[in-house]
Amino acid sequence: MEPNIEKSWKEVLREEFEQPYMKDLKAFLKKEYKEYTVYPPAKLIFEAFNETPFDDVKVVILGQDPYHKAGQSHGLAFSVPRNITIPPSLRNIYKALKYDYEDFNIPTHGNLSFWAEQGILLLNTTLTVRENTPGSHQNHGWERFTDKVISLLSDKKESVVFLLWGKPAQAKTTLIDIDKHHILITVHPSPLSAHRGFLTCKHFSQTNELLIKQGKSPIDWQIPF
Repeated sequence: MEPNIEKSWKEVLREEFEQPYMKDLKAFLKKEYKEYTVYPPAKLIFEAFNETPFDDVKVVILGQDPYHKAGQSHGLAFSVPRNITIPPSLRNIYKALKYDYEDFNIPTHGNLSFWAEQGILLLNTTLTVRENTPGSHQNHGWERFTDKVISLLSDKKESVVFLLWGKPAQAKTTLIDIDKHHILITVHPSPLSAHRGFLTCKHFSQTNELLIKQGKSPIDWQIPF
């Protein structure tokens, strides 16, 4: 399986792409894309990796499934293209940012590429989904692949800030060396749980404090309009 993926990621994931389960996953996806509408478009499956090279990763924000409605998913967790309505979870992320930084201006769109370009890996644990069928591509190999991604970041990098929102993301703590990296935990930004601590978590300013302590440049969270 030779995906369209940025070169520093291709290098660290080379052996993983040769694993038998990845060949099975490729066959599954070929069939799914042929028979159903699947998101994101095939050329954008690895977009999170292409926008944030391995060498540049400073922060990881972990999602689950891609968005499953038309036009929403473009390969970055929580993000949607500019012309698409901002989903509820992302609205809550913006609200939490406004609580954290009073001068944060809530954007009129939901494209988070500006964050990705600064070293935030916006990683979903499953990278594809069938239209209107959340969870449809779970347990076909993606989780094993993205667990490996998290493990490689833990093993090969230093002082990455992992933002783990909600129980499924927090379950990945076991893959991360907490002696080398930083983990910030709260509930998921979904409307079902955001009021239980997400909106006031201040993870964004905490992330920047951790980056500054390491001598790294902080994230500019203000997405251009």
